[in-house]
Amino acid sequence: MAAHRKPRQRSAGGNTVRTAATIALAGAATATGFDGTGYAEPNLTPAQVKAKVDKLYQEAEVATEKYNGAKEKADAAEERLKSLRDEAARKTDKLNSARDALGSMAAAQYRDGGLDPALQLALSDDPDRYLEGAEFVERAGTRQANSVSSVRRQLREIEQLRGAAHVELASLKSRQAELKRHKKTITGKLDAARRLMAQLPDDDSAGDAQRASRSSGYGSGSGARDALTAASDVQAPNSRAQSAISYAYSKLGSPYVWGATGPDAFDCSGLIQAAYRSAGISLPRTTYAQIDAGRRVSRSELLPGDLVFFYSAISHVGIYIGNGQMIHAPNPSAPVRVAPLDEMPFAGATRVV
Repeated sequence: MAAHRKPRQRSAGGNTVRTAATIALAGAATATGFDGTGYAEPNLTPAQVKAKVDKLYQEAEVATEKYNGAKEKADAAEERLKSLRDEAARKTDKLNSARDALGSMAAAQYRDGGLDPALQLALSDDPDRYLEGAEFVERAGTRQANSVSSVRRQLREIEQLRGAAHVELASLKSRQAELKRHKKTITGKLDAARRLMAQLPDDDSAGDAQRASRSSGYGSGSGARDALTAASDVQAPNSRAQSAISYAYSKLGSPYVWGATGPDAFDCSGLIQAAYRSAGISLPRTTYAQIDAGRRVSRSELLPGDLVFFYSAISHVGIYIGNGQMIHAPNPSAPVRVAPLDEMPFAGATRVV
């Protein structure tokens, strides 16, 4: 009769290790959701996917406005650096001319020197004339001293310019590094949004695209005439606000491209800047600067042409056109379009004219 063997007990420790590893891998799979690495959430409903996409677009827009601000500062630093370098080059040319003149003066003195001034006076046929000449030489010596002093001053100025240019160059490099960081964040968020959108059934994706196209209202055919007619129906409080609104209407259907300021593509603050630029008004580049570019008004006081801002981070902006509607550049999934203010959480409004 065969001997009965006691079943081998499994190691509690080994079981724990395998369980921990499984949990860790599962956690790693879901933790990649918002860093642009990938998504391991296979059972999301279309509504959940859209909610996550909207959140990613909003986060990308926050990063876009930071990118726009950093680029504005980088462009300014680059312009200042160019100006400093140009000024240093001009002063260097002037310094070289002064050095050449000083060298010529020194060479002439060396050629004309040699006799003691008292002996020259004693041997001179015309002492009075010599004394006049001696006075000229003294004045020439004073001019030489002034020339030396001028050269020294110019050297100091050039060194100061070079020092300022060095500081500006460091600032520019820092801004450029900041631009790269923001760009990486933006592209990561948008790539993640595209991957999520790919999980939607084709009919959902197509429906979103069709609704976005319809919401612009002026996608083809007589779109330009329709936009002008609609713009003329808006009763703006002044001609500049009216001009900005007309520009915004003329851009309905234009694609959203982050960092773009027109004329064929825009991000949200780029559209507003371009609209008011067409009306002769210069606005800052970013949403968080645009909100301080005029007088704050409450939602109940809104007039056509006012700038309307959304989200607590002031990361989105549109131009109000009346009746609770605005024109804005939403995100990469939708073109410039008319939309209700209630589409996003309202944060404030500013009147710039």
